[in-house]
Amino acid sequence: MPNAPFVAEEEREPGYTHVVLILTGSVASIKAPLIVSELLNYEKVKVEVVATKAAFTFFQPEEIRHAGSRIWRDEDEWVEGYKVGDPILHIELRRWADIVLIAPCSANTLSKIAHGHCDNLATSLLRALAPTTPTYVFPAMNTLMYEHPLTSEHIRIIEDVIEYNVVGPIGKQLACGDVGLGAMTEWRDIVQIVVDRFDLQRRPDAIVHS
Repeated sequence: MPNAPFVAEEEREPGYTHVVLILTGSVASIKAPLIVSELLNYEKVKVEVVATKAAFTFFQPEEIRHAGSRIWRDEDEWVEGYKVGDPILHIELRRWADIVLIAPCSANTLSKIAHGHCDNLATSLLRALAPTTPTYVFPAMNTLMYEHPLTSEHIRIIEDVIEYNVVGPIGKQLACGDVGLGAMTEWRDIVQIVVDRFDLQRRPDAIVHS
């Protein structure tokens, strides 16, 4: 069932850090509940999650809600009964965001970003972002997909033209069994980027993840 309408002006809280976490079709999306839960271990942080259709292969929406965030999908964008002048979800989310994390970023979404596609909620949000919104891309894919010559070209465009920050991938044994570069940056390191950028303070009652 679609979420209720989202209006940035009503959802933003002064003094808070507003984090949009975008999930795409990589097995590393399984780490999303940990990222959300750990971000919310810090004072004055709010998190909204946007997921592509393929991302739902790797986690259950209830896991995100249990961690403390709403999750937005393509079906939430243009709901039945939409009228001109109603809030547009990808615009409201970009107005709300202080920082955007694409973690994980699949090869497919990496290509879409580089080519300016906006065929789903996630890519529409990215295309609408202000250039001043810090945006971090965490590639995650099979080693040979990462080593494909088009991948380096997509990353070049994303870094040099769009000016997003690309972090990783790292080398390890992948879910497919291959060993090599392609795994998403460790989830704790992703959280730490936000902590350092906004000088976040840990809550006294923070949950400790093993």
